[in-house]
Amino acid sequence: MYAGAAIAVGLFGQSTPAGVAWLRCLGAAVVLLAWRRPPRAAWRGRRLLLAAAFGVVTALMNVAFYEAIARLPLGTVVALEFAGPVVVAAWGSRSRRDFAALALVAAGVVAIADVRLEGSALGVVFALAAAAAWAGYIVLGKRVAVGGNGLDSLAIGFVAATVLLSPLAFGTGEVWSSPRLLVLGIGVGVLSTVVPYALDQLVLRRVGQARFAVLLALLPVTAGVIGFVALTQVPSLTEALGTLAVVAGVAARGRDKAVVPPG
Repeated sequence: MYAGAAIAVGLFGQSTPAGVAWLRCLGAAVVLLAWRRPPRAAWRGRRLLLAAAFGVVTALMNVAFYEAIARLPLGTVVALEFAGPVVVAAWGSRSRRDFAALALVAAGVVAIADVRLEGSALGVVFALAAAAAWAGYIVLGKRVAVGGNGLDSLAIGFVAATVLLSPLAFGTGEVWSSPRLLVLGIGVGVLSTVVPYALDQLVLRRVGQARFAVLLALLPVTAGVIGFVALTQVPSLTEALGTLAVVAGVAARGRDKAVVPPG
């Protein structure tokens, strides 16, 4: 996911942020279709509508995120966007321990993200829109995961999103004249969408959406660990304490009493 994000930022000079998000959606749709080849039954009725809604919400989440990081520091956007999972986790919390764990996680994410109150008001709007879409991604993703074959629905959802959001392709002009840039755009779809979202589907089949929302706080922790190991980026004391808070909060969060669906 983080390798894909780095490539996406590099494409902003040749495409609009929304155009890069559409390329990511297109790349994911092509790869997922080739991999899964969903049966005809998956393209009809309620299952199709649910998959399409999930795909469009997910694509809009990526569009809003890219537009936000084009205007605000990345850490600020990450912290604001995490409001979405926090709301979902709070909605599914049932005990004081759950709420205390959630408070630890939220504080840890803010500390890790290195929030800086600078940039445009429009960037804040996009970040909050991404937060709302992320909440929708969790709720709809859970329904997709337990409502059939989640990976097939993932493929159908991104096909629908690619078609419905095709006007965003007008912001990708320069990319089509360079095979290298086109490959990079598809690569963003594989690294930032196909791999992580397919893993999300496997996890969502086994845990409730509230616990999944809390587990998402491990994303900035993972980024910090990768930066330390691969790039020798030593975290500050605040970032280190934030990491410990997230890990403690995730560990303290009560387990869901959900039954693992068959298959």
